[in-house]
Amino acid sequence: MTRHPLRNTSVSMLALAFAGLGMTACSTTPAPADELDVASEPASPMLVAEDVTLNLETWPKLTVPGLDPAIEARVDEIMSKMTLEQKVGQVVQADNTTVTPEDVKKYRLGSVLSGGNSAPGDKPFADTKTWLEAADGYFNASVDPDGVEIAIPVIWGIDAVHGHANLLGATVFPHNIGLGAAHDPDLIEEIMQVTAAELVVSGHDWTFAPTLATPQDDRWGRTYEGFSESPDVVASYGDRIVYGLQGRPGEDGFLGEGRVISSAKHFMADGGTYGGKDQGDAEILEDAFRDIHAQGYVTALQGGATTVMASFSSWNGVKMHGSKGMLTDLLKGRFGFNGFVVGDWNGHGQVPGCTNVDCPQALNAGLDMYMAPDSWKGIYESTLAHVKAGDIPMERLDDAVRRILRVKLAYGLFEKGAPSTRPGAGDESLLGSPEHREVARRAVRESLVLLKNNGGVLPLKANQKVLVVGDGADNIGKQAGGWTLSWQGGDYDNSYFPNGQSILGGIRDAVLEAGGTLVFDPAGASAADADVVIAVYGENPYAEGVGDVKTLDFVPNGFDTSKLESYRAQGIPVVSVFLSGRPLWVNPEINDSDAFVAAWLPGSEGGGVADVLFQSEPDYDFTGRLSYSWPKDASSEPLNIGDVGYDPQFAYGCGLSYDSDAADIGELSEDPGNEPMTATDQLSVFQDGESVDPWAAFIYRDGTLVQLGAGSTTFGGLTVGRTDYGRQEDALLMTWTEAGADLAFGPTTGAVDLSGSGEAFDLVFVARSMDDGDQELTLAGGCSEETGRCTGHQTVTVMAGDWTEQRVPAACIGMSDVSSVPMLAALSIGGAGQLAVADMRLEPRSGDEASCAE
Repeated sequence: MTRHPLRNTSVSMLALAFAGLGMTACSTTPAPADELDVASEPASPMLVAEDVTLNLETWPKLTVPGLDPAIEARVDEIMSKMTLEQKVGQVVQADNTTVTPEDVKKYRLGSVLSGGNSAPGDKPFADTKTWLEAADGYFNASVDPDGVEIAIPVIWGIDAVHGHANLLGATVFPHNIGLGAAHDPDLIEEIMQVTAAELVVSGHDWTFAPTLATPQDDRWGRTYEGFSESPDVVASYGDRIVYGLQGRPGEDGFLGEGRVISSAKHFMADGGTYGGKDQGDAEILEDAFRDIHAQGYVTALQGGATTVMASFSSWNGVKMHGSKGMLTDLLKGRFGFNGFVVGDWNGHGQVPGCTNVDCPQALNAGLDMYMAPDSWKGIYESTLAHVKAGDIPMERLDDAVRRILRVKLAYGLFEKGAPSTRPGAGDESLLGSPEHREVARRAVRESLVLLKNNGGVLPLKANQKVLVVGDGADNIGKQAGGWTLSWQGGDYDNSYFPNGQSILGGIRDAVLEAGGTLVFDPAGASAADADVVIAVYGENPYAEGVGDVKTLDFVPNGFDTSKLESYRAQGIPVVSVFLSGRPLWVNPEINDSDAFVAAWLPGSEGGGVADVLFQSEPDYDFTGRLSYSWPKDASSEPLNIGDVGYDPQFAYGCGLSYDSDAADIGELSEDPGNEPMTATDQLSVFQDGESVDPWAAFIYRDGTLVQLGAGSTTFGGLTVGRTDYGRQEDALLMTWTEAGADLAFGPTTGAVDLSGSGEAFDLVFVARSMDDGDQELTLAGGCSEETGRCTGHQTVTVMAGDWTEQRVPAACIGMSDVSSVPMLAALSIGGAGQLAVADMRLEPRSGDEASCAE
């Protein structure tokens, strides 16, 4: 095995999208494509953001559930008793980590949310009792009539995107990319019904699902949240997800017991951004915008979705949060949507002319509820002032409040009582119940895609000696991926999944029950003789922009995949179970495997993998088919069925079964085909919430380096977590309890040669003191791991309250030889305190010689 360290896109037609689903062999099927361009941007007036121009006549008119006259009459009655301050409070949503029940009562807020890392207590997840106590606290505060003529109950929302994965013991389902491979709308509805029931257990009213993205560039960090690159698959699931969560409109039980409010997201084209950039810009023409990215919303809205979440992203330069054309003219006008539109995490603050605490443009565009997790008080105060000043028309505020009340009344919120008193609340027997786990296990079986089975090595006999290797085998957190217990996932061992099973656990059950022998060697370090090797490895968990990548080249982590070759050299068959949130270039691993299974991110029921590997029941076969095209190389070009020159390694719809008569797969090319890193690529150090290759972030103390993980990392008196700078958790938050540890930035291997980019550089970053006062930040460079000594030091003052740019000549912190940089910089404040940094980069320096402070 050898490992090497306006766009064209397409509209997938129905015939193309489903052409390969019955395939027994995997082949390439070229298809025509439409070429897309960037549209011009119109000018716009003050307090209204720049907007798009839509040809609405080309968009479908939808048949959505009609208004209930009884509910509308109640809305009229309620609104007649509300003060202006109450109305403004209804359009604001705060995160539970920054708002108290007393705040909810005082400001009469409409909603509370729990972000991916937000839960009552000291962890990003909680148990049933803790969630319910918090839910009751917010609800009871919201209905306290003190000081108002009428009190409006609050609704609590959370991202239950593959089960209620922030609730300890809940059932965690495969991520959407795997469910898309299952091609089973009935299963999807059943999964969502289970999810709704488990949300009720913890007192939640509302899940921010379904995600209806149609990802077109798999480098996007949220690819796994999309069911497919084909809009037809997404459309086939849109209404069924809503039915599972809410019930069917017009039928008994709609939004009743065991049901929750849904939210179709992220409106719209979050999966179509240029370069697969999270929160980026979809640079496409209107026909592709409509035909690729709107189809899931068509079915979800017709299925009765009661809320829609606006996207962080833009369309041809126009932010969705500020687009009246999209939120009002299209969604509420042409589509007839009569629910309410909620923002994403401070997404309103990205609209030109806005900040996180002040954005009348978003409400005027059609946003009905600001998601203002930590900015709620500021957005409340500024919105109230704008309404009083006439910047936000009263008619617009009233429309937003009417829509919010309409959903709350349809949900029966005024009659439900406190969350802990509702049917199913607190019933932990529902969490991971045998019935729920069986649905999840079936979902795993249906999601698996068999891409290679040379010599018919699968199904395996269970009564033999099985060697299991790989860091993903006994790691439920890794197999579940992001949005599991925490936002980024991966931080917790198997003990935090009391109702789950690892992939190894399922294999062990199958082998031991059949009288076989199991050997588990995660690192593959032993010379154990075996009849077969099962290797479980893949991507580490990530979420959102942290998962954005430059190429689709899989970088082994946690397990050295070169060991696969040695097993085969001994004549031992190798079965690879690959865990990933997107298709990746893994040709070397495929070549070193007799069988290769795309297992995606299967969730908490790892036993479903063993069911199919060993075919423990006659009907347990590989039925999953690719809902994304699998790349032939690691290049940065998007790959979707229908593209001009469509040339995948495995085509959309590919997937083998045990009755396949396909020929064995020969040796695949091990040339990744991606462009080598340039000198300029090495100048970005930490951008958009992640370190940029070849750099990494570490905690350094007394000669020891500890690389930062996806969540928070603590070592030597320093904890490094995340906070917000320009977007959600895109900055590093350093909390020192004592002096002695540094936040260090350096290369992952060896030294970096920057001589191709210039002779001298400035280290540039933004920083903010998170304490009450300013902080003196010391930067040290030219550091040696062997001696722990640094040859250069500079101190800068970091202001409290505001982010400020810092610029330090790199020569002043020891970077005398730009052709060999072993450690870029180490940051410290010399004592206890808290400080944040973001957007770190090197900029070539020109002009005068650097002036270094003494």
